[in-house]
Amino acid sequence: MIAALAGGVGGAKLARGLAHLLGGEVSVIVNTGDDFDHFDLRICPDIDTVTYTLAGRANPETGWGQAGESWNFMDQMAALGGEDWFKLGDRDLALHVLRTRLLRQGMRLTEVTQRIAASFGISAALLPMTDDALHTKVRSAEGLLDFQEYFVRRRCEVAVQGVIFAGADTARATPEAMAALDRAEAIIICPSNPYLSIDPILAIADLRRRLTGKRVPRVAVSPIIGGQAVKGPAAKMMRELGHTVSSLGVAHKYQGLADALVIDTADAALQPDIEALGLRVMVTNTLMRSAEDSAALAASVLDFAHSLRR
Repeated sequence: MIAALAGGVGGAKLARGLAHLLGGEVSVIVNTGDDFDHFDLRICPDIDTVTYTLAGRANPETGWGQAGESWNFMDQMAALGGEDWFKLGDRDLALHVLRTRLLRQGMRLTEVTQRIAASFGISAALLPMTDDALHTKVRSAEGLLDFQEYFVRRRCEVAVQGVIFAGADTARATPEAMAALDRAEAIIICPSNPYLSIDPILAIADLRRRLTGKRVPRVAVSPIIGGQAVKGPAAKMMRELGHTVSSLGVAHKYQGLADALVIDTADAALQPDIEALGLRVMVTNTLMRSAEDSAALAASVLDFAHSLRR
């Protein structure tokens, strides 16, 4: 049994590889700090990205939304003078309508997510980190910005001074997420943005305690390759927050949370410095351009985790 922490495109791609190899033996604990209400609908971007990716439905060009989308709803919204900065495809819209309806009927987000995943034929367990409200906010010179304002509307152009997680002091991890950690023979921190996808998960106190207290291999995969993020603002944020933009910077970030770090062959020269921090290191190709790449990386990560138990 494997538990993976994930959010965003990179995390979803590795989760896809793990699910391909392990099916129902992998539980993916997904960030919900990005969730927000738009057009009175509950939008869960990271959950949806992981769902579409595991279902083989993700849009390969954007990394978000479904492949083969149509945009009639957004076109009409724009024509009516409504907000069109956050794009919702027609197929994607159906999911948000269903989710919102089920939540209003009293179902937990975890239950809704599992129902939707099952409808897509996904055998892996997709588990929101919490059913409670927890919202990622970005501190900037312009004040505190809601995550989607920063990430989508402002396109990450605002310099980040810090990140906070409103509601983290009262949010509780779901019983399903805690049980997944309890059962796990290894924990994988996917190559997601450490600040925007992994930190919100770890901001939940009971979940973080359970992770740090586990005596099983905990393997993180660096989202930085050759000093650059494959996708998203991770490198920009590291620089703005005063951290080294490299896999070594990621290693510093995950000290005490992971036992080992997987880095790309482009960063092989950093292995001795990372190992000096007390982390085991595996060097391999971490760039996932295809489902086959995802499966290959997942197999390497699982073999590495197994070796740490010896």
